[in-house]
Amino acid sequence: MAKRDCCSSGFAVGFSRHYFVWWSSSVYLLALIQFLVLVNSSAATSGPVINVTKHISFTHFSLDDPSVLSDVKLLGSAKFSMEKSVIQIPDESEAFDVRHQAGRAIYSSPVRLLDPYTHTPASFQTTFSFQFSNSSNASVDGDGPSHGGSGLTFIIVPDEFTVGRPGPWLGMLNDACQEDYKAVGIEFDTRQNPEFGDPNDNHVGINLASIVSTKAIDASDFGMFLNDGSVHRAWITYDGPRRWMDIHLGSDGHPSKPVFSGSLDLSPHLNEYMFIGFSASTGNKTQIHNVLSWNFSATSQAFLRFPSEETCESKITLRKSEAAQSQTTQKRSNKEPSSSFFIFIAVAVLALATMIGFIFCSRRGRNDNSKLTAIPEKTQRPRPPNKPRRYTFTEISSATRAFSETEMLGSDARGVYYRGKLSNGCQVAIKRLSAQFLNAQQGLDRRRLLKEIGAMSRVRYPNLVPIRGWCNDNREMMIVYDFYANGSLDKWLFGAGVLPWTRRFKVINDVAEALSFLHSKQLAHKNMKTSSVFLDVSFRAVLGDFGMVLSATDSRRFESAISQTADVFEFGIFVLEVVSGRGRLDPEVEQEERDLVDFAWRMHVKDEKVKVVDGRMGSLVNLEQAIRALDIGLLCTLNESKGRPKMEEVVEFLSMDKQIPELPACRPVSLFPYNSATGLCTGYSCGPFK
Repeated sequence: MAKRDCCSSGFAVGFSRHYFVWWSSSVYLLALIQFLVLVNSSAATSGPVINVTKHISFTHFSLDDPSVLSDVKLLGSAKFSMEKSVIQIPDESEAFDVRHQAGRAIYSSPVRLLDPYTHTPASFQTTFSFQFSNSSNASVDGDGPSHGGSGLTFIIVPDEFTVGRPGPWLGMLNDACQEDYKAVGIEFDTRQNPEFGDPNDNHVGINLASIVSTKAIDASDFGMFLNDGSVHRAWITYDGPRRWMDIHLGSDGHPSKPVFSGSLDLSPHLNEYMFIGFSASTGNKTQIHNVLSWNFSATSQAFLRFPSEETCESKITLRKSEAAQSQTTQKRSNKEPSSSFFIFIAVAVLALATMIGFIFCSRRGRNDNSKLTAIPEKTQRPRPPNKPRRYTFTEISSATRAFSETEMLGSDARGVYYRGKLSNGCQVAIKRLSAQFLNAQQGLDRRRLLKEIGAMSRVRYPNLVPIRGWCNDNREMMIVYDFYANGSLDKWLFGAGVLPWTRRFKVINDVAEALSFLHSKQLAHKNMKTSSVFLDVSFRAVLGDFGMVLSATDSRRFESAISQTADVFEFGIFVLEVVSGRGRLDPEVEQEERDLVDFAWRMHVKDEKVKVVDGRMGSLVNLEQAIRALDIGLLCTLNESKGRPKMEEVVEFLSMDKQIPELPACRPVSLFPYNSATGLCTGYSCGPFK
């Protein structure tokens, strides 16, 4: 026994020595490759420095100017005023209350504001005139007139579709923005929010990826009162190489004294290309933020790469000397091998060294093991990296920090969602099914539940949330999904932000295609609602949070027969929610409009379906497309015998490949005798039309 231990230790020492030599050489070669890559990248920036410039000029925002409509993108409650030829946030012409509104006006093309190689921000100058006025629609409450608002912000943001929260957030940031959301704002704030460190209700603030101002300046010290109804003009100048900003604010001509002048590094808060524009919001108090004119110019440095040996000039003017030039180029290439050639050689040597190391170690191991009495070990088959697997309770508890409340994402009748981070660094969303759901009559036993999860995990489609695994341990049942940083759709529809119509229509299409794919596989979702739809970084909609997928072979016959038609019915309500921007049962509206399905059918009877469309989206709504989506949603809420379509047909309706059948003049009585976990027979889906 001692002899075998000695031999084993000798083999281990010898193997470790050879492995260390192989590992050291590999590290050296990797360092060499990294050095060559750095040399190659530095060569890419070794060309001459050029200036990239951008100029924007709007003397007014009249709709008679075609460049206004093409170059300015309006989001949320922003609108062009035809009477005043200005941008208004919020839209004063709307009949609804202008309180708690948010909007943005963004230049439609991105502007280069950072050199990615040197991390030098661009230099820019912008000047704009603005005016704050009281809304004619402002209401009077018990506290007196509701005049006053939150303010206007000149923003530099990474995308052209996000609308921030109303109130003190000034439409700049919202709950969906990640911690590393890069944004810069110069705010002209007319409301004091002590929780954000505001000095008063008349100040200028500099915001760097936060609603809390890095620097706040009292405008009263410079004789300026932002909400006095006057037309004010702001001049913002930024010197990128010096990291220096000057802000001037005045009413009559360019003031000599800046309200702010100091060092400010914007590079940590910029991408190479950013979108510029304005955002504004209202809270309990209202005011109309008008932007009358706007000029912007930016200059950024860029390295021009040296041209290759073969240029257009050599092809056109030196065509006769092509042969001689080719020989010269060949000689030069023989004398001066490119850095790409060195990288190729280094990679080849590394691969060869790796192969030799593995062969040597395996042979040495076989030779030494042949002299020993080997202890048999159970070999494990390698698992594909993305294949769903079973997790232990300890792994899930560690990933969620013992199910900390700070990691909680949300909850419903089936369980609680947590954000987690696995040991390999991947972020996941974990649904912890509640004991009440598992023990309820509509819940499934664990064996069948695991079979359902297995069926879900085998389904792969771009618009379906992948399942990473499950946990069946310590009387717990949990499902592990991919994590989506933008969260669920309901937070975007019913929260403070406002999704533009183009994004909403894309979401409807994505979800329709996902359901159609599921139904084609003889599966059903059975939990179709806005909180089951998630948005990835590009705002592509993915359908998740399955309500226990039912297959035709494993489920009860009656249940399997209606599960897919139930999906279609719920999809119809989902479409109405997306178009209207409100929940199916909204307690904050009048009683007769509280039931969304009833309200939509009423507007259909009166031929006033435009009233169902979310007015917060402003003027950039394709009404024809929105009404068509409403018709599809209402069609899906019909009885199956009265014309409820299949999801395959719904996809064709949305893509204009098939004509939508004519809706009945009034809503038919919906009688659905089956009662399941989908809640199909709760009021609006089974009761008669009132």
